Amino acid sequence: MRVPRVHVRADLAVGSAVALPDDAAHHLLRVLRLPDGADVTLFNGAPGDWTGRLEVTGKRRARVHVTGFEPRDTEPPLHVTLVQGISRGQRMDYTLEKCVELGVATVVPVVMARTQAAPAGERVARKAHHWAGVLEAAAAQCGRTRMPELMPQVTFDAWLAGATPGEHPHVLLDPGSETGPSALPRMERLTLLAGPEGGFSPGERDAAYAAGCTGLRLGPRVLRTETAAVAALAALQVLFGDLG
Repeated sequence: MRVPRVHVRADLAVGSAVALPDDAAHHLLRVLRLPDGADVTLFNGAPGDWTGRLEVTGKRRARVHVTGFEPRDTEPPLHVTLVQGISRGQRMDYTLEKCVELGVATVVPVVMARTQAAPAGERVARKAHHWAGVLEAAAAQCGRTRMPELMPQVTFDAWLAGATPGEHPHVLLDPGSETGPSALPRMERLTLLAGPEGGFSPGERDAAYAAGCTGLRLGPRVLRTETAAVAALAALQVLFGDLG
């Protein structure tokens, strides 16, 4: 059985013990049914994994005694912030999960003109909690040593008002652009803009270009919202990151 990995927001050291978050303890004890003394791997943003032993302290509570540290770094040299138009249900989950696997550093969920069923009211906090869980599960599964940062939900206009395309490239996925990934200059930092179902509205596209964003065309076919950011990030990591 593969040793489970758990993200913890705590300083760790060999010989220390850390209480597991409720969700993590539930998963290890109730879903995986791990016994007392089982091997567990922790990650907390340090460049490596912390090995440890599980101690069951209650029906739904557990902690891990840290036994060692294995240095490694799985973070790519290309720092990507994904500004993702919110899509429905599993489409958004798929995009988040795969972009974590491809090394995204920060995710900004954005309500755009063509966003369908945007979270509102109490659903905003519930959806943010759900998306955070998707990011954490994906990071644990794929071996990331750092958790991608999930920013608060924002409208596209509000995000654009605070954008800084002059500091580093801001790239908007646009089937009408004439620029492909290979035409981009070498970079270490990038903000990637991807639309929801139906893509960007003409007004959003024009405003992004006026603010200094660059268009990017991925090929002759129009990609669905759950595919576009994933395909773009894969191409960018081949060119400027650690894929290939």
